[in-house]
Amino acid sequence: MGEKILMKGAEAISEAAIRAGCRHFFGYPITPQNEAPAYMARRLPEVGGSFTQAESEVAAVNMLYGCAATGKRVITTSSSPGISLMTEGISYMAGADLPAVIVNVVRGGPGLGDIAPAQGDYFQAVKGGGHGDYHCIVVAPSTIQENVDLMKSAFDLADKYRTPTIVLSDGLLGQMMEAIELPEMTDPATLPHKDWAADGMQGKRGKNLINSFDLLPDGLEKMNIEMWKKFKNVEEDVMFEEVQMDDAEYVFVAYGTVARILKSVIKAMRANGHKVGLFRPITLWPFPSKRLAEIASRPQVKFLFDIELSFGQMIEDVKLAVSCQKEVKFYGRQGGMVPTTDELEAVTLKHIKGEPAPTGGIPWND
Repeated sequence: MGEKILMKGAEAISEAAIRAGCRHFFGYPITPQNEAPAYMARRLPEVGGSFTQAESEVAAVNMLYGCAATGKRVITTSSSPGISLMTEGISYMAGADLPAVIVNVVRGGPGLGDIAPAQGDYFQAVKGGGHGDYHCIVVAPSTIQENVDLMKSAFDLADKYRTPTIVLSDGLLGQMMEAIELPEMTDPATLPHKDWAADGMQGKRGKNLINSFDLLPDGLEKMNIEMWKKFKNVEEDVMFEEVQMDDAEYVFVAYGTVARILKSVIKAMRANGHKVGLFRPITLWPFPSKRLAEIASRPQVKFLFDIELSFGQMIEDVKLAVSCQKEVKFYGRQGGMVPTTDELEAVTLKHIKGEPAPTGGIPWND
């Protein structure tokens, strides 16, 4: 193991992006991720990069489009309302086959909401968010170290499939501090050349045209078909984590902050003889449906328990994966409320005993 340093989540994301070969940032301030652009503003000039604070999120995402079109690795960071403003531009980038990394440090919503951690942006991230038939690759860290580790994966996946990749973090993972190990620095000059990029002809090739526009329906349909062929291949890179799953009778399904809380719940419940385990999707799109279906088919599994910081969004993908093989139960907190380990253990025990149990909302006491 290398030397570890203490970093705040938003700053760790920024340094990890630089070490993944990114030298360009475009964004606009919004809490709870302002430490990311602040860090980039100081750090990027030190490595020969450029930092631009745009006049709005709408401007920032279109700058992102332009930089990505030149073949450079580029990133923006924002939080829920800011990502909402970017969705049209993200749709343009998806339609133009442009790779970029977009970090959403999710806060409570809808509307302005608050600045506390939430998971209400799941639909926005995994279902597209903007107009048209498209997807973004979506990865979800659950620790500050994963904020770092998944950053290189996010850039690599974006480049491999020529599509925007979203890192779905949250207000807790953006603001908390943990000891992390940083990867070695990647020299952008060593990254593979992008033959499709609009980076200057130099008399060596024809013009590269990058857009997401075709007035003829048959032409646009062909463009969409080619894009969806690409999306099918993304399933090769699906990621997930399993905790105490070999003999699990009750399976938690959660991502991000909730998943890290559930690891403590599992430890406590296992000590009392309850065979609980955790299935954590790391790629939220594509969702690891095949593996979850295999788990649901195990005879000893009695039910799956989806827990989210929302009224239930990922649960739709969980149910589709399970295909009615087993019952899927749900518990969620909203508005930036984060459940305690005791709370989650108590609700789970209610379900195990077959007693009426809450689904979320107002804090519940036995």
